[in-house]
Amino acid sequence: MSSFQLNLNPLKEPLGFIKVLEWIASIFAFATCGGFKGKTEIQVSCDKGAENKTITATFGYPFRLNEASFQAPQGVNVCRVDWKNYVLIGDYSSSAQFYVTFAVFVFLYCIAALLLYVGYTNLYRDNRKLPMTDFVITIVATFLWLVSTSAWAKALTDIKTATGPSIVQELKPCRVQGTLCQFVSVTSMGSLNVSVIFGFLNMILWGGNAWFVYKETSFHSPSNTTSQGGIPPPTGI
Repeated sequence: MSSFQLNLNPLKEPLGFIKVLEWIASIFAFATCGGFKGKTEIQVSCDKGAENKTITATFGYPFRLNEASFQAPQGVNVCRVDWKNYVLIGDYSSSAQFYVTFAVFVFLYCIAALLLYVGYTNLYRDNRKLPMTDFVITIVATFLWLVSTSAWAKALTDIKTATGPSIVQELKPCRVQGTLCQFVSVTSMGSLNVSVIFGFLNMILWGGNAWFVYKETSFHSPSNTTSQGGIPPPTGI
């Protein structure tokens, strides 16, 4: 195996430069989704003319909403209801965790690939298996970005519905005669929208980079010695 020799020239080529963009985009993808925490609030009044009390349900990644119970203000009995027994509706953890986990794996793979590009340039260029493996992983990653982002985008739409004004109609205490419930607010999900955008951006980056990875394979260059459009030879050769 070749010894490590730092060569930054590959980062000036599309193959290496786009890989850096993929690495950065994957960070934004899992960070904007996995780091989210929010809450939804409802005002409840059970006596005519009485002061409204606010109950809150806190939720976040991995979005098991069916485990997010409502909480009344500490020491306050709101309408003689134990609000802890009432939760939001839905479990969207599978889509969220699939998306975040895949983004983390992509992040780690980009680090390994960049290390190979800049540290073992000769090995990557002369070995027929490494470029082919890189190409297959690129194609698979492009497809998985499409699948995971689409699933997460659908789950996000359902999360917005489950934590929005419709929850008033779903809460049993709010349907009791004499109890008035009013939806107040829900935390902005702008960062989650950004996570979906970065998911599709990652898909575009990986799909576009597939061509430059393909040019390094034996399919495009049987001798695997040409450097045109790919990783240039080390300086001095």
